[in-house]
Formats: sequence, structure tokens, C-alpha cells
Amino acid sequence: MRTLELKSFDELIGGCTSQALHLEMRDTYVPSDPSFRAFIGEGPAYDRTQREHDWHAVIAPAVARGVAVRRARIVSEPVTPYIRFEHAVTESMNLAAGEQVRWLPRRRASDLALPGNDFWLFDERLVRFHHFAGDGEWLEDELTDDQAAVKLCQTSFDAVWERAVEHREYRIS
Repeated sequence: MRTLELKSFDELIGGCTSQALHLEMRDTYVPSDPSFRAFIGEGPAYDRTQREHDWHAVIAPAVARGVAVRRARIVSEPVTPYIRFEHAVTESMNLAAGEQVRWLPRRRASDLALPGNDFWLFDERLVRFHHFAGDGEWLEDELTDDQAAVKLCQTSFDAVWERAVEHREYRIS
């Protein structure tokens, strides 16, 4: 697979013209995140206002110019504390910025061909893969325009999206 020079997320979403798709498949992300630590009662209170403002400042302009920003999450049930946290902040963080979000219980994804890593797919031409350590801490990202990877990610996302449940209808267990 051909790897390209990594561009910032802001640059990638800023150049996007039709769709930005994000597939998340892990049950824990960045457990050291101060907002997560506060959510589970293991850290000081954390005001998410600036974080949400920064996210909205990136996503809302893309949505305003017609980019469909969709996020699908494949989750194990019962959910982990981190997924419970993600579910709790999705309304104010993601939906308020203009994203569409769906959830798919992992048991309903067994027959789907999925890439080995989470990704963002921009305009069916660029894939930004996310690499995480086993404990969920972020390691690095990788950017490619490899057509086989693009096709796999598009097909995988579409299959997940079709089966997944809208955020407002998904009840965590």
C-alpha cells in the first residue's frame, strides 16, 4: 500500500467536497483523555466547551458546503466505560456539529469484511488510517490513496452504515 505524506485532519476535511466517512471499531480510545477520566470519576472536572467548539469549527463549515459527514461505531455489548462516554457526548460533540452517527453492535458485524484499523475516508479518494496501541492510546495516522484500500473502506463503511442504528435510537447496554 502506498503511503502519502500525512496532512492534518483540518486540511483533509477542508478539501473535502462530497463526503467524509469515519469508521470506529475499538471499544476503548485514549483512556488518558481528561474528559473521559472526569466522566468515570477518576480525574478533575473537565469543561468540554472548548473541545466541542474546536470540533464544530472544523466540521460545521464542511457540512454547510454540502459535505456529508458520517460516523459509524462498531461496539461490543455490554459496552465499555469508554463507549458509554462516547455515547453520552455524541449529541453535543458530533450531532451538534452536523455529523450523522450510527452504532452497530459487534455481533451484527461478524459477516462483514472490515479493514484492520479505524479510518476516515475523504471523497472516495483518500484514507486516513488510525493506529492505536492495545490499550487504546493513539500511536500515529497513515494516509493513502491506494485504490484497493479506498474501495475496501468505502464498501466496509457502506455495509456497516446500512445495518447500524441511528444515534438517537441506539440504547447502550
